Amino acid sequence: MSSKKKTFYELEIERIYKEHSLPAKKYALIRQSKAFMEAHHSESIDLDDLAKAAFMSRFHYIRVFKQLYGVTPRSYLRDMRIAKAKLLLKQGNNITDVCLAVGYESVSTFSNTFKKCTGFSPREYQERNRE
Repeated sequence: MSSKKKTFYELEIERIYKEHSLPAKKYALIRQSKAFMEAHHSESIDLDDLAKAAFMSRFHYIRVFKQLYGVTPRSYLRDMRIAKAKLLLKQGNNITDVCLAVGYESVSTFSNTFKKCTGFSPREYQERNRE
């Protein structure tokens, strides 16, 4: 019988299981919701729907997600969208197109969020980092 060394990720999951008394199924549902956010970040994602899909209240879902990943689901989604926006802006894409491609419906909301996260407006970032 071979004893395969566990990855850091596997060790962390085991540590979290031991520290918190949630069933493994709940953690699996949280991981699935994270994967869903990654696959559908450009769409409108409702936090209440993610929580319902994980069979948790909104507040419990946020708490468990933060325990697992260190950030709230909203912050995780925002950071993922901004990272994608940075790539698209570097490629020279139109700011409005980038805004819509990463899941924002309003250019002003996108611009304000982008500036809070990066310190630059989308236009400034694009001018400084164009490929």
